[in-house]
Amino acid sequence: MSRYRRADLPGATYFFTVVTYRRRPILCDAPVRAALRSAIKTVQSRHPFIIDAWVLLPDHLHCLWTLPPGDANYPMRWGQIKRLVSQTCIEQYHRPEWLTASKTKHRESTFWQRRYWEHCITADTDYSHHRDYIAINPLKHGLVPRVRDWPYSTFHRDVTHGIYPLDWAGSTELPDLPCGEPE
Repeated sequence: MSRYRRADLPGATYFFTVVTYRRRPILCDAPVRAALRSAIKTVQSRHPFIIDAWVLLPDHLHCLWTLPPGDANYPMRWGQIKRLVSQTCIEQYHRPEWLTASKTKHRESTFWQRRYWEHCITADTDYSHHRDYIAINPLKHGLVPRVRDWPYSTFHRDVTHGIYPLDWAGSTELPDLPCGEPE
């Protein structure tokens, strides 16, 4: 059995990439968005965390979370969020033909990839680079011509709070953002 080492710094801010199984482009579907929103609220009510930034793309999402002091248990939070979304969306999105012996053994659905990418934020510049990476991701993937045109992002909240101007990254010129997670 593989044992993956994860960052374990209580109260830290973490960057995540979470991907659908087989990269199915379903995350922007209305029922999935509603299930994800509900799952996050449910988990946050039991195990608080702050969403610093978030972008939802068709087959993956990126986000920055800050955990409470003394708490580093983001794996439990992700496990609960993924489980709740999978359970809520089972009727529309479950693919029994994709179930493998391994998925059955681990009691997994055909909604999410088993693992996710996580990175512990270590400095203000690291935080800024990852927040920018999240905001610009829809443009990077060619989904929109301007960041402000993508509706499933905290970019709009960040514009309201003065973090970004509305025209930030409004062209196809991509800034160099060294966020080493796999795409």
